[in-house]
Amino acid sequence: MRRWINAAAVGVLLMGSVATAVPTGAVPIGAALRDVKLDGLNGPSHRLAEFRGKPLIVNLWASWCGPCRAETASLERLAWHDEAQYFRIIGISTDDIRQEAQGWLAQSNATISHFLDHDTVLETMLGADHIPLTVLVDAQGRVIERVYGAQTWDDTAHLARIRRAFHLTGSVKPP
Repeated sequence: MRRWINAAAVGVLLMGSVATAVPTGAVPIGAALRDVKLDGLNGPSHRLAEFRGKPLIVNLWASWCGPCRAETASLERLAWHDEAQYFRIIGISTDDIRQEAQGWLAQSNATISHFLDHDTVLETMLGADHIPLTVLVDAQGRVIERVYGAQTWDDTAHLARIRRAFHLTGSVKPP
């Protein structure tokens, strides 16, 4: 009986780790994101493919999400950092109501381009089983890394993480 319980526990743990490795419908690490239309919230609409050619940081958030709101300032500071010349940063709102997302962007004085997700297309493709989620994408549009939870993207450790992921050279200096 004990052996069966241990085997069942190991099975549950393995299933859990596999299930969280790539959320259902998410593009796996190393695979390219498919092109989708991005509906502009604080600027014009674009296609995701337009961001190829430079590495890309994609942040999924919602106006009602406290940790998402807390993370916003560090992404804005990162966008103005010297390192940002080597990559792009965009935000994807998972809000159901466009005006709520636009209200948060106005309140936070957002300068990064933000887009509204429709029908959870980007949430699913990027693997947002919870938010905030930040996805690092290489210049060819391939997913490099998923980072769940609010981060301080402009600190020394995260700048080093970005530089490693995007194969940037030189020293890392916080703003």
